[in-house]
Amino acid sequence: MITRKAPPQPALLVLGDMSIQGNIKPVRSLTEPLQVAMDNGGKRALIPIENKRQFLEVNPDVLEQVDPVFFGDMRQAAFKALGLT
Repeated sequence: MITRKAPPQPALLVLGDMSIQGNIKPVRSLTEPLQVAMDNGGKRALIPIENKRQFLEVNPDVLEQVDPVFFGDMRQAAFKALGLT
């Protein structure tokens, strides 16, 4: 499988939780995790699609530094983390 040979992208932050049923759970707030990511050199963040509405609350300075990528399921998140989509 091609995903076994592909390393995750550098400076990548992955947000969200997965329930025992396999559902993606959103984070409570995007502001703090994205600020911490930016302060520590993060360049890209995988964010659960359910958090899209909260995106307007994030500081514009953070948005200039951290590229958001939304995902709806774990398979999609894995491919995006590996840069395969």
